[in-house]
Amino acid sequence: MTLPTYVLITPARNEAQFIELTIQAVVAQTIKPLKWVIVSDGSTDGTDEIVRKYASEYGWIELLRQPERIDRNFAGKAAAFNAGRTRLAGLDYQVIGNLDADITFERDYFTFLLDKFAANPKLGVAGTPYEEDGKNRARLDLEHVSGACQMFRRECFEAIGGYPSIESGGIDLISVFSARKAGWETRTFPEKICQHHRKMGSAQLTGFAERWHRGRMDYLLGSHPLWEVFRSLYQMRNAPVVLGGVLILFGYLWQWIRRVERTMPASLISIRRRDQMNRLKSILGRVLPFVSRLDERPDPRV
Repeated sequence: MTLPTYVLITPARNEAQFIELTIQAVVAQTIKPLKWVIVSDGSTDGTDEIVRKYASEYGWIELLRQPERIDRNFAGKAAAFNAGRTRLAGLDYQVIGNLDADITFERDYFTFLLDKFAANPKLGVAGTPYEEDGKNRARLDLEHVSGACQMFRRECFEAIGGYPSIESGGIDLISVFSARKAGWETRTFPEKICQHHRKMGSAQLTGFAERWHRGRMDYLLGSHPLWEVFRSLYQMRNAPVVLGGVLILFGYLWQWIRRVERTMPASLISIRRRDQMNRLKSILGRVLPFVSRLDERPDPRV
């Protein structure tokens, strides 16, 4: 079975601490990308020098330098990715990947994912779980694909219009739901993992502020209120115990009270909420058996 060709784009801002590990992991792959554009988004910490060293040795690695930005937001990440995409003009590739600058993986990582695309022509977005601080961050929802490494079939990525320019974030999540709405399958394959060397989401916020931000983002991205209540209760077991979950819930409720406009389109919110309610019912069905039997009741209208 012939595997599709692929390209990679990595938006990187001050990633000198880990980017060399990522570059070494890609260089060691059994199947190399046709091209890898690393977009330095105004880096000031030596990221550029590390990338230049490898770009001089490997012709398929290119450094694209963007001007330094005063504000740091996720719209900038989307802009950096789109800038890198312009450098792919004229290349005949079938899969395009968005790769974080702080992850590593085994030598056959991309071969594994390309094989999944080759085997399923309906597969639009693919990835794997990531491991962080020695813990596997695999999700129960295998239709979600982590933003640490998202691989898109080219036709899928072009059909959804690429990554949206949204300052508050969630562009990875929105892209997955956009692909599903367009009729593509999205899938995380737990047989492989990648190592995430910096805690996800730690680039901008930490501690209590990070928990509040989680709740805020859940609201902006259309999370169902009932799902948010159970999510907050579940998070109360993690440090900071109780308070962390409370902050997530209040971060969500504060946006709701203020009637803040959501950033995820309504058509995608309906898909997300349906998924959340199905998952919540499945979880509760394992704990409370009567919940799983609700669908077995005869319809009184019949």
